[in-house]
Amino acid sequence: MRKKVFGAKLSRERASREALFVSLVGNLVTHGSIKTTKPKAKAIIGLVDKLVTLAKKNTLASKRQVLKRLKGNKAVSTLLWTDIANTFENRHSGFTRIIPLLQRKGDLAQMVKMEWTEEIKSSKKEEKKDTSKKSVKGKKEKTVKKGKEKKTKEAKKTK
Repeated sequence: MRKKVFGAKLSRERASREALFVSLVGNLVTHGSIKTTKPKAKAIIGLVDKLVTLAKKNTLASKRQVLKRLKGNKAVSTLLWTDIANTFENRHSGFTRIIPLLQRKGDLAQMVKMEWTEEIKSSKKEEKKDTSKKSVKGKKEKTVKKGKEKKTKEAKKTK
């Protein structure tokens, strides 16, 4: 008996199926595309569409709904309502596409690549990381350059 199970069961219990969906959606949001089986990709299309539509509303209630459906994953949900919602502001549905790949070698499962239909515009500015080392006063600083070790003394404090 089906017992009110909507969508694909994917040979999993409810909790592990929900965790799988959250994981797949999280990877799709953070990486832009995922490689998975066709039934799994088709199972999360509806969830992704609902989450993007909720994120586009940009209200407090919709943000809480997105957080609830992603099991409190704040990093993924902030990406959803900033970058992805801004990218798809003129689109009403069809946020993802499925591209067929070769079958998996071990069990011949049909593999697909799931990705966004438009390129996601990032709102973050690319920041350069500062690679210089800061030393503690009075201590020696070691710097390694091309396999050679150089010891330098920190400049004395001027009055």
